[in-house]
Amino acid sequence: MPKMKTKSAAKKRFRLTGTGKVRGNVANKRHLLRNKPKQMKRQARGTMILCESDARIVKLYLHG
Repeated sequence: MPKMKTKSAAKKRFRLTGTGKVRGNVANKRHLLRNKPKQMKRQARGTMILCESDARIVKLYLHG
């Protein structure tokens, strides 16, 4: 049986913190920014920690 491959898209979009949490980019920062509130754009800077249910799925993708 061959080894499971990791998902290349997940490798590019997520990374693990030192404590094992999953860090990803915040959504809604690509286009149509003039229609979005300034506060939303400010809070979407940088990265965020994924919630536990989403993180479980991403970890499966990363570890294959």
